[in-house]
Amino acid sequence: MIENWYFLSKTMAERAAWEYAEKNGLDLVTVCPSVVLGPLLQPTASTSGLFLIYVIKGGPEPMKNSLWNIVDVRDVADALLLAYEKPEASGRYLCAPYPINTRDLADLLKGMYPNYEYQKNIIEVPPNPPLTSEKLKKLGWKCRPLEETLSDAVECYREAGLLDEPEGRTSHFPPLFNFTGKTGPQVSAE
Repeated sequence: MIENWYFLSKTMAERAAWEYAEKNGLDLVTVCPSVVLGPLLQPTASTSGLFLIYVIKGGPEPMKNSLWNIVDVRDVADALLLAYEKPEASGRYLCAPYPINTRDLADLLKGMYPNYEYQKNIIEVPPNPPLTSEKLKKLGWKCRPLEETLSDAVECYREAGLLDEPEGRTSHFPPLFNFTGKTGPQVSAE
């Protein structure tokens, strides 16, 4: 049993909003982003940012070779405005344009930034299906290339000192993302 209360609370809140809208005759539109990355407005990393930092720096906990659906924070803002401003917007929009598994993400980042350690302990797990943002794209949404999102995120994290290893501290994988189960053989990324 997966006890991910964060995801459960998000699901329950959205269901409650849909029920309230239906009961009260409201026109509700939701935009549901996935793993949100990109430059930060604050000096600390979000949970999604901690996920990317862990991929880059590695750490003691293994990572699952799960499929992650990445979106740029600036593209989420654009999607929200689009859904608000377009009269034809209706229903639920998934904001998740770039499905990529852990190993491919680490390899892509290694090609862009070869001087980091990167997570090596990646466990194979059954694949999960990708999400699609086609409904949002049909509304007119455009998003940045994944490489731009990653580059802007890494540069921002680097400038903020988030990729430096504080003496005596080890990077840890955010528990929020550790929800796919503990099955599968361990396979090194190298």
